[in-house]
Amino acid sequence: MSIFDGRSVLITGGTGSFGKRFVASVLRFADPKRVIVFSRDELKQYEMQQLYPNEPRLRFFIGDVRDYGRLYRAFHEVDFVVHAAALKQVPAAEYNPSEAVKTNVHGAQNVIEAAIEQGVERTIALSTDKASSPINLYGATKLVSDKLFIAGNAYAGGTKTRFSVVRYGNVVGSRGSVVPFFEDRLRDGVLPITDERMTRFWITLGQGVDFVIQSLGAMTGGELFVPKIPSMRIVDLARAMAPDARLEIIGIRPGEKLHEEMIAVTDSRRTLDMGTHYLIQPEMEWWRPEVPLDGAPVPDGFSYTSDANSEWLTVDQLREMVASV
Repeated sequence: MSIFDGRSVLITGGTGSFGKRFVASVLRFADPKRVIVFSRDELKQYEMQQLYPNEPRLRFFIGDVRDYGRLYRAFHEVDFVVHAAALKQVPAAEYNPSEAVKTNVHGAQNVIEAAIEQGVERTIALSTDKASSPINLYGATKLVSDKLFIAGNAYAGGTKTRFSVVRYGNVVGSRGSVVPFFEDRLRDGVLPITDERMTRFWITLGQGVDFVIQSLGAMTGGELFVPKIPSMRIVDLARAMAPDARLEIIGIRPGEKLHEEMIAVTDSRRTLDMGTHYLIQPEMEWWRPEVPLDGAPVPDGFSYTSDANSEWLTVDQLREMVASV
């Protein structure tokens, strides 16, 4: 957290689940000069402001990542940017593909260009497991975003601006996730399950925020950070939330995977095992880490998928995590 002391940090999509937890953590555990919430929803900004009635370090900036001019103005004298804004609902992206591209791809490019022009020191972008070997539009747009941010280090040239990416799995209790979806249906005594074999990576909001902050502090530009997190079976989550509910198998939805992936086999030759996380190095001739990396290369043919994980959450652990949301 000390990297934020006396510095200015801006988070796009700052009124979302991640953004609210990130802002709370930085204000509580660090002494930043400014924390800027950049988002497009005035009501959510107003509601968030009520949580900090006497906080002079907090700023709110209405804007959309689609608007380069607004980003350029917002990034003035900002040291760090966390890019969390995205359209991330899979069905919505499939039905509104051009809108997803405008926010997730064009918005990413706008963030990169504004950061370079305004001399932002470090920018880290949030990705998703759906960006690895994507089969839906949301995942595809986030893969493009990932590649834009990695290549942004070449665009930055000799400036001080650097870009990296963090990729992790499903967040417990975040908006639009399976936990609130199940909670809405508990009163019926029936929980819809797409497939009994389905598995997912699982991470708490606090763990996600902590990992992003750690990665922001460790980055030199060009890295894609992947945390080592447990997997869970969707049927175990259903049993944890409603042991007596009847499970109704409805089939996998369009654009949905049976198991999620965070590192593809094709990325294994560039992946290092750093102990608590993996680091995918960019496939660029220009990339040289500022300090030698002490990670170990992963085995040839390695992939990181939710069904072949070495760590699994039990029903009791899932119940405890859901209760803490």
